[in-house]
Amino acid sequence: MRYALVTGGSRGIGRAICTSLAKDGFYVIINYNSNTEEAERTLAMVSENGGSGEIMQFDVASQEAADKALQAWQERNEGKYIHVLVNNAGIRKDALVMWMKNEEWHDVLNTNLNSFFYITRFLIKDMLVNKFGRIINVVSLSGIKGLPGQANYSAAKGGVIAATKALAQEIAKKNVTVNAVAPGFIRTDMTKDLDEGQLKMMIPMGRFGKPEEVAAAVRFLASDEASYITGSVINVNGGLYT
Repeated sequence: MRYALVTGGSRGIGRAICTSLAKDGFYVIINYNSNTEEAERTLAMVSENGGSGEIMQFDVASQEAADKALQAWQERNEGKYIHVLVNNAGIRKDALVMWMKNEEWHDVLNTNLNSFFYITRFLIKDMLVNKFGRIINVVSLSGIKGLPGQANYSAAKGGVIAATKALAQEIAKKNVTVNAVAPGFIRTDMTKDLDEGQLKMMIPMGRFGKPEEVAAAVRFLASDEASYITGSVINVNGGLYT
């Protein structure tokens, strides 16, 4: 049995990733912050896809909460470890820099960037000892291209991309890979306030993407077939930016 932790796994892209990994036989640990009902629904979908798993509540932006939850899991599962970590949890608080509040900057960096550090650092030791691991970071077009009104989000996702490339070089010899998947405009709760009709005119494929299309890239990077890929960023954006 291989174990996969997906942060922010209760909805949207995270949910699609959980159900996709379940199809490959992973025991899926679904992290969520507050919406237990949606997390339970994702767990039911994992079961429907022939998989098994559990939900794990903690705020990824809090090192103390993350450490406590992960430590408790390890104590309940002696001799086991999390083989695949998908750092997917994220929030947006868009504003022009001149109007951006301190908390809008810090909240986005804490949830999108600092959480990568807290959770990866905790789990990476077992991956190195066992000489196998997959760390997959869900980043964004914003972290590659930058988007107006998203200086905080772009800074956070750009930071994760840079950290992905650095960490990949640190641990490649231990058969632990680190990669990122960068979605463009994907139809989820996070993008429901965007003008899809206007924005899709910018996309060569002429449409927003589906969460399942992002999950497919994550599923591949989590597989044995991706064993020689590390430090890479896969764009899933319909040709919008390459």
